[in-house]
Amino acid sequence: MKSGTGRAGRVDGFREFAASRAGQLFRSACLLTSGDVHLAEDLVQETLGRMYTVWGRSHVENPAAYAQSVLVRCFLTYRRRRSATERPLGELPEGAARSAGDADLRIALLDALAQLAPKDRAVVVLRYWEDRSIEETAEAMSVSAAAIRTRSVRALAKLRAQLDGEYVEFVAS
Repeated sequence: MKSGTGRAGRVDGFREFAASRAGQLFRSACLLTSGDVHLAEDLVQETLGRMYTVWGRSHVENPAAYAQSVLVRCFLTYRRRRSATERPLGELPEGAARSAGDADLRIALLDALAQLAPKDRAVVVLRYWEDRSIEETAEAMSVSAAAIRTRSVRALAKLRAQLDGEYVEFVAS
C-alpha cells in the first residue's frame, strides 16, 4: 500500500486507489449479489471503508487483490446475517421488455448464478469472471486450494443442471 508523506499523502494515495478500483469492485459486487445494485454499492462502500482503515498502516503487496478479498468477505458476512433473508423477486414484473440474443443469455446466466449458494457464487465469480487462479481465490475466501477446486466442480455442475441444455456450452468445463 502506498504510504505518502503524512496524513495528506495517505489520504491522497487512498483516494487515487479508490477511484481506480471502485468500478471493478462494483462489477464484482453486482455479480456476487445477483444484480442487487443497492447491496453491491453497500458492499463496495464497506470494502473501501475497511481498506481505508488499514491504508498506510500495514504492508499489503497487492492492494487490488486485497480489496477483492475484503469484498468477498464482506459479502459472505452479509449473507450470514439474519437480515439477509429478504430476497428479490424471482421474475420480472409484467410489462418488462426482454430483448433477444445476448440479453437472454445474460439473464439466464445471472438467474442460474443467483440460485447458487453464496460461497459457490463467490468461487464462480472469482475464478471465472475475475479470472483468478485457484490459489488467489483460496486466499480471498480464506480456504484451502482443494476446497476451491471441489467447490468449483460442484458449482459448475449446479450451473449446468440449472441451465438444462439451452446455454450449457457457456458454463466453463
